[in-house]
Amino acid sequence: MARDESQTVDDLTVAPRRSAAPRRPGAIVLFAGGEPMMRVLPSDGARVPLGRDALAALDLSDARVSRNHAECTWDAGVWRVRDLGSRNGTAVDGRPCASEPIVTGASAVVRIGDTVVWLVPDVGPHEETPVHFEGRTAVGATFGAVLAQVASAAEGRVLHLTGPSGAGKEVAARAFHEQSAVARGPFVPINCAAIPEGVAERVLFGAKKGSFSGAHADATGHLQEAHGGTLFLDELGELDLQVQGKLLRALEAREIIPIGASKPIAIDVRFCSATHKDLRTAVAAKTFREDLYFRIARPVVTIPPLAARQEEIPVIVDREVRALGMVPHASLIEACLLRPWPGNVRELLVEVAAAARAAAAAGDGRVRSTDLADHAGIAFDPGPPASGSEPERPSGPPARPVKKEMPGREAIVEALRRNEGRVASAARDLGLHRNQLRRWIAANDVDPRQFGDASDEG
Repeated sequence: MARDESQTVDDLTVAPRRSAAPRRPGAIVLFAGGEPMMRVLPSDGARVPLGRDALAALDLSDARVSRNHAECTWDAGVWRVRDLGSRNGTAVDGRPCASEPIVTGASAVVRIGDTVVWLVPDVGPHEETPVHFEGRTAVGATFGAVLAQVASAAEGRVLHLTGPSGAGKEVAARAFHEQSAVARGPFVPINCAAIPEGVAERVLFGAKKGSFSGAHADATGHLQEAHGGTLFLDELGELDLQVQGKLLRALEAREIIPIGASKPIAIDVRFCSATHKDLRTAVAAKTFREDLYFRIARPVVTIPPLAARQEEIPVIVDREVRALGMVPHASLIEACLLRPWPGNVRELLVEVAAAARAAAAAGDGRVRSTDLADHAGIAFDPGPPASGSEPERPSGPPARPVKKEMPGREAIVEALRRNEGRVASAARDLGLHRNQLRRWIAANDVDPRQFGDASDEG
C-alpha cells in the first residue's frame, strides 16, 4: 500500500516539496561584470558552451573571455569541462583546465576570465527561487526550501531544528514564529549554552520574592515573557537534567511554577528548540531526558551548512565587501565558493571583512582571493600532539625532507593569469616561495605583465 503523505506536522520530519518537473542540468552565472547574479546560461541539451557568445545571450560581457572559451558536458551524473584554446584559460574547482577534459562531480565552480559559473545537476530550483535577502539573511533555493518546511511546521506548536553552528537556526526559528498564528506575539530567543551554571531554572521559570538570597522582588522567567508567542531555546542539550524535567512539564501541562511559588501559572507558548549535537546520542549517554526528546524531536527540520548553499555565497560576499567601501574581485568569489566554511555564514562574514580590510591597507580597492587568510573557510587542523605527550616514533631511518616540485608550465601560467601577473600571489596559490617562481619565470622567458597591469607584490 502506498504511504499516506498527509500526516500532521507533529508526527514526522517535515519533508521538502519535490517538483514534478524533470531535472535540467545546466550552468548558472554567479558573478560577472563585478556583480553577483543568478543567470542560467543557454544550453544545447546536455552541452553548455561557455564564451562571449553565451554571455552575450544574457546581455553580459567579459573582455577576458574568448568567443568560444570552454564547453561543459553533462554525462552520466558528472560534468566534463574542456577548454577550447581560450586566451586566458579555464579553471575548474580551482584547477587549470586544458584541452583534455576535467571530469568533476554533479556540481562544479568554473572560472573563465572574470566570470564565475556554477555547474549544477538541476537549474530549475534556482530559476524558481533566485537569491534574495530577507533582512540581512540571504535566501536561495536550498535555504528557501528549508524555510518552506519551517512554514509547514508553523501550523503546529513545536519545532526542533538541527544543523551546524552559524548556519542560520535562529533565522529559521524566527520564520517559524512569523509564519504561526502568534506572529504578533513576542519572540524570545535564549542560548542555553550561555546561561550561567545553576541559574537556568530561575532564568526560564522565574522566581518569587524571598525564594532565595538576593531575591528582593518577583523575577519573570523567559517562559512567561514568551506567553502568547514563541520561545526559542538554542543549544537545548546544554540544559541540566533537572531543568529538562521542569521544561517537559511546562510543555505538556502548559503551565509553570516559578521558584518559591505555590500555585502554577498558565502559559500559552509555542516552542522551538535547536541543537548542533545529536540528541539521540545524548539520550543514550543519559545527559538528555528520553521523555523530553520524544516530546520535542518531531517535527524536525535540518538547516544545511553554507557549503550546501553555494548560491548564497556571492551575494553575501558582495554585500559585506561593498559595505566596507570595497569591490569584490572574481577570484575572491571563486575562492569563497571553493572553501568548506566550517563556521558557516558567521565565519564567512568575519573572514571576508578581514580580507577587505587587508586589501584596503594595501591600497587596493578590489578584494581578491589573496586577501583571504590561508585558514579562512578551512576545516580545523588538529595540529601537533599536546606538549608532554609521547609522539609516535617512526620505524627505520628518518625521512629526508621532500622538496616542493615545480608544477607544469600550464599550471603556472594559469596561476599568473588568475592573479593578473602578481608573482607573489601566484606563488601562494601554487604553494611555492615567490623567489622559486621568479627563478622559473626568468629561466622560461615569461613576462608576468602580459597577464595584467598589476605590479608584483614584492
